[in-house]
Amino acid sequence: MSFLEKFQSLIILAAVLIGLAMSQITQIAEQAGQFILPFLLLMLLGVFIQLPLREIAAAFKHGKVTGLSLLINFVWNPLFAWLLGWIFLRQQPALWLGLIMLMVTPCTDWYLVFTNIARGNVALGTALLPWNLFLQLLLLPLYLLLLAGTLIPLEWSVLVRSVIVVLLLPLLTAVLLRRLLLHWKGVDWLERRLLPKIQPGQILFLGLAITAMFASEGAALLESPLVVLALLPPVLLFFVVNFALVYWAARLTRLSYADYAALCCTTLARNSPIALAIALVAFPEQPLIALALVIGPLIELPVLGVVAQLLLRTNANGWLSTIPVHDTEQ
Repeated sequence: MSFLEKFQSLIILAAVLIGLAMSQITQIAEQAGQFILPFLLLMLLGVFIQLPLREIAAAFKHGKVTGLSLLINFVWNPLFAWLLGWIFLRQQPALWLGLIMLMVTPCTDWYLVFTNIARGNVALGTALLPWNLFLQLLLLPLYLLLLAGTLIPLEWSVLVRSVIVVLLLPLLTAVLLRRLLLHWKGVDWLERRLLPKIQPGQILFLGLAITAMFASEGAALLESPLVVLALLPPVLLFFVVNFALVYWAARLTRLSYADYAALCCTTLARNSPIALAIALVAFPEQPLIALALVIGPLIELPVLGVVAQLLLRTNANGWLSTIPVHDTEQ
């Protein structure tokens, strides 16, 4: 794990604080908004160029875990997110929508870091990664229309255009660029020389995008500082309930520890950068939606660190002792 990866939550917090300070300078606040989307697109290009498309079929070698992952991420989580918003955020529909966008987009990168820390099945997590991306790309507009359409006026054409601009175009660009690099430089150069340098760049561009966003909208956001506290209960409850749900599912289906750890990380980690990029294009007049998607990682990353340690303790204490640890499903 690089220095930037290790301190990602602190970097995001620093970006928020710097952006808020810059928002007090009128000239900067007026120009900052135009830099948000370019920084996010550069970050997403870095995410997508690492996408191991050859692993798509590999997920089906682990049928139980793949089925549980898709069921939790794309059926249970959207419904649970809507319920949490209904319980905690009914009076703040923009935050409710931001919560839904955060929870319906499973992570496509850093959950592998926590899977590795927890000594989980990283190969299985890698095989699930393309499915996490493609399904959220296809389903996000549908989730928003079905679950959030009554909160804030939504237009199907705007959502589809946002997905095309923010996700599809960078994805196609990254796939083409990856193929060209493999042809010119080979697999060894790509995986050993280029890809290790891309992850820190992703974090840097994400930090710059967050700084620009808070510089642009900071004055308005400072008028409602309590929104952060409003997000804490539903976000924390999401992680607690899903951690328990995955543990129960792993016991019921008798997964090995390594597969259980991979399932836990992929169903808990969220893809706030992608959701943030969509929100900025689809809802430019709703800064509280973007705020929810920035606050999310400040809560999520420390929680994932704690989860990784709990998983290690689970293995060390034999809480899954009735399950053969090395019996990974084929």
